Amino acid sequence: MTVFYCVKCGTALTGDLLALPVVPQVDDPDDGRDAKTGRARSTVPDGHYAVDPEPWGAPFVIADESRRLDRGVGRELLRVASTGVTVSAGWRDSVVVHPDDVLPRLEPFELGDNWQGCCGPTGAHGPNLACCCGSRLATWAADCMGPNELHLDPVRVYAWHENGPADGQ
Repeated sequence: MTVFYCVKCGTALTGDLLALPVVPQVDDPDDGRDAKTGRARSTVPDGHYAVDPEPWGAPFVIADESRRLDRGVGRELLRVASTGVTVSAGWRDSVVVHPDDVLPRLEPFELGDNWQGCCGPTGAHGPNLACCCGSRLATWAADCMGPNELHLDPVRVYAWHENGPADGQ
């Protein structure tokens, strides 16, 4: 079991979570989408977490010609800039958790367009959730056009396992 904490103030951000070996694959982002809110089901089941080795979230860079925006990918953040299709150059090794496992403990950080979306936050404009101490340490993407994922910044949180601190966290 693992609990994640804020590096700045030491507040527990989650309860006990079980590790998944990989972030679950989303074959069809519309499978299980809530008809009322438009949100996809969470990529990670409640009570679990996974470490995402791929870049995720802001900032974004222009995609090369071989990369096309494919809504069928499922975990890609939907982002089209005036200069063309972009891909994430954001955090690697972010911790992906079920939103319900942390949202009661985090506060929305709404500044400019970092919460913008028709059905929820897009996650495309950087961290949009903060600890009670003000540290912006999480990005939640839950708009109807993309995944429903909550990523904890690997620099602003740390993990504590039953047997002590996590290696590499």
